[in-house]
Amino acid sequence: MATGARYRVKFRRVRDGKTDYRARKQLLISKKPRLVVRKSSKNTLAQIVIPSASGDVILVSANTSELKKYGYTAGTGNIASAYLAGLLLGHRAKKTGQKEAILDTGLYHTTQGGRLFAALKGAVDAGLDIPHDPAIFPSDDRIMGKHIDKYRKTNVAEQVEAVKQKIQGEFR
Repeated sequence: MATGARYRVKFRRVRDGKTDYRARKQLLISKKPRLVVRKSSKNTLAQIVIPSASGDVILVSANTSELKKYGYTAGTGNIASAYLAGLLLGHRAKKTGQKEAILDTGLYHTTQGGRLFAALKGAVDAGLDIPHDPAIFPSDDRIMGKHIDKYRKTNVAEQVEAVKQKIQGEFR
């Protein structure tokens, strides 16, 4: 362990591997709301967050577990459900008056075509203005869940289309 008069202990969240303060500072300097996407093995959570002096304030949130209300019975830890959660978040954000955001991936390694970018595509398709490169989005077949149907002989693609129509119909 380093010792001496000039040694300074790092912040606890840096030591725990939870926060990259340099990246967070750049996001906060932009003065835009952040689209925060967090994932677990079973769910994907998308939120629109603004900073405040007392801590971050969540304006709008959507989780893949909420898709059951719209008739989605397939798994919630995949690209198709992440897209639908982003779409739901985008429509809710537009309803509350949010028009733009900036993507906050946190400490996740960004993988082209992954769940993070599927949620981003859902929010963009709902009408939010978020800076992005279209090359990072998953293919339409993966968003519709056809890669799941191919191996599991399920009807995920039909469910995704039906849920997408229900979400869009609810917010018209």
